[in-house]
Amino acid sequence: MMNRKFIISGGGTGGHIFPALSIAREIKKRDPGSAILFVGALGRMEMEKVPAAGFPIIGLPVEGLQRKPGFRNIVVLYKLVVSLFKAAGIVKSFRPDVVVGVGGYASGPLLRVAAFKSIPTLIQEQNSYAGVTNKLLAKKAAKICVAYPGMEKYFPAGKIVLTGNPVREELIQQTDKAEACKFFDLDPAKPVIVVLGGSLGARTINNSILGQILLFEQEDVQLVWQTGKLYIEQIRKELENKAFRNIRYYDFINRMDMAYGVADVIISRAGAATISELCLLGKPVILVPSPNVAEDHQTKNAIALVQNHAALMVPDKEAPEKLVQKALELVRDKSLCHDLARNSKSMGLPGAAQKIVDEIIKISDQK
Repeated sequence: MMNRKFIISGGGTGGHIFPALSIAREIKKRDPGSAILFVGALGRMEMEKVPAAGFPIIGLPVEGLQRKPGFRNIVVLYKLVVSLFKAAGIVKSFRPDVVVGVGGYASGPLLRVAAFKSIPTLIQEQNSYAGVTNKLLAKKAAKICVAYPGMEKYFPAGKIVLTGNPVREELIQQTDKAEACKFFDLDPAKPVIVVLGGSLGARTINNSILGQILLFEQEDVQLVWQTGKLYIEQIRKELENKAFRNIRYYDFINRMDMAYGVADVIISRAGAATISELCLLGKPVILVPSPNVAEDHQTKNAIALVQNHAALMVPDKEAPEKLVQKALELVRDKSLCHDLARNSKSMGLPGAAQKIVDEIIKISDQK
């Protein structure tokens, strides 16, 4: 593989962007002379994160369809047509050897155009439930890299390769618990629950924690809480005059390796990239799937773990009443923690970026 050209398309959330960057870095590691162009959606997270990682990106004006019919969807369809024409121009001028789709709005127009022009495409499906866009694109794709077994119900079996999801490798190096406790100024003799709601935060999880915050003091369990930047001010106001010895809260945790290192139990949403990290870590986790995602894929991701006794799940609507109590029960139940951690680790698929790039190289060689 020498000095070839690749387009990586997709984004919208960290769950799409971080795997895409892992794939790009692996390509560059093997072929430093290769050219990689990202194509994302204008105004989305990738337009900032990708250049910061040192790769060029072009944005398409594409958006997702609204669930309720209305005028907004006419605008969305117009933007889709514009994006298809712009994608055609990008493909014509860049002339990629392979186009890789990682999910998100921008991958649709780009992969559709590439397939029309007989440029080989590879899809990376991160969830246990395939989205509509990827199901449509799969018909023309050369390979489909998946993170869960049993995806034959969505895709042609002969195209599927079980690779896992690429994760941020620096996060899954095991951090010393004592060092992580020191980082957060915690007592290493007490159990620790870590709450992760994503960079923006998760309203239901935050309200569930806030509503029963006193239980962490009463049970003498320590809490490391990433509130998300949308909720930090509200939570700060609620807690500012209270003297809690066990509570540490932040809008964003920059040292996720330390957060994972300190955690005896983790509470998290059920995005595909997060689940892949948690499985590779092998930590006991309670998943609270977001109900506000396309086709309820987070619930399907969570069920895939629950069925393997690799995680517990609390539905979003039940979280205010049950979440904190369930977490406190779990952190005291060493046997259940051990079983969940062991089964979770067995579902982890390391080396995903390398396996995906192996497939990209094979497709490029065949071309």
